Amino acid sequence: MIMRKTIINCKRVVVKVGSALVTNNGKGLAEDFIENCAKQIAVLQKSGREVILVSSGAIAAGMQRLGWSKRPHAMHALQAAAAIGQMGLTQAYENVFAHHGLKSAQILLTHEDMADRKRYLNARSTLNTLLELGVVPIINENDTVVTDEIRFGDNDTLAALVANLVEAEVLIILTDQLGLFSADPRIDPNALLISEGDAEDKHLETIAGGAGSAISKGGMITKVRAAQRAGRSGAHTLIVGGRERGALVRAANGEPIGTLLKSNTTPLVARKQWLADHLRISGAVFLDDGAVSALKDGKSLLPIGVRCVEGKFGRGAVISCMDLNRVEVARGLANYDHSETEAIAGHPSHEIEKLIGYLDDAELIHRDNLVLI
Repeated sequence: MIMRKTIINCKRVVVKVGSALVTNNGKGLAEDFIENCAKQIAVLQKSGREVILVSSGAIAAGMQRLGWSKRPHAMHALQAAAAIGQMGLTQAYENVFAHHGLKSAQILLTHEDMADRKRYLNARSTLNTLLELGVVPIINENDTVVTDEIRFGDNDTLAALVANLVEAEVLIILTDQLGLFSADPRIDPNALLISEGDAEDKHLETIAGGAGSAISKGGMITKVRAAQRAGRSGAHTLIVGGRERGALVRAANGEPIGTLLKSNTTPLVARKQWLADHLRISGAVFLDDGAVSALKDGKSLLPIGVRCVEGKFGRGAVISCMDLNRVEVARGLANYDHSETEAIAGHPSHEIEKLIGYLDDAELIHRDNLVLI
């Protein structure tokens, strides 16, 4: 259980709750569960963690309001149910978080928000700002506008993508099962709970079942695949029974409940390895000796250290950092596009807004988005 103890030190947590829990298996919004979930998130916040909540339930809540017992297949029907259900779901969360002195914010995402680099960075900046303000972001797929081609398909996948987006250290999936079993416990009485495993273990997919109810979209297989996706970006995944007393806090505090699927890397290492291996470099900035020394000392790249800019690149592109002899010393994600970078090059950060009309980041490249070559 040594691995469980590392969870205690995780500072950024993504929590995903499923439709069966949020809507009491489709009977309507489960106010007791939502209140208890908010209470536990408040405990985690007070302990110094940053928490992002990914919540299913909009479609299921809409189905209940419309009197539908089975999830429809038609996209327009799903969108209508989501539009109706999202109203009540958002209000319920806002009310319970307010009871615990917390502000909450609703963010609806589609696959295009993750695929488009600019929108990806905008979503990331918004989430980071909300966390800095102590606000609990509540994320759901934007079911009212998605189509078959762009929808995530399930909120387990969405939660894993969010974990990658914000570089979370752990993803906790609260579900109506106690965790991942060696067989379906609803069928096989000899099924055993798997306490710990490797997120990259492909064998886990073969023992994971399908969708658990007419309300939910995914099932244990989507949770295992979400753990694989989260693991590649450096996040451990805990699959925990959401109806267990204090399950969220207990899991975050390292108690041996549910199933822990371990990642073999860290968020920062995973991100920097991706940067180091990136072959498509969109442009370059040439740095003075002071900036080169700062990067080697583990600091961020400020615009004042940039002498000139080469190439055309957009915000969020991977660019090279060269010394004045054209030797690459680092590469990283640019917070400004090439024209903005040219405008602020050689200037102190406090002049950025005056030069280009807005301030997004004080750094041209933040040290967490930069790797030495």
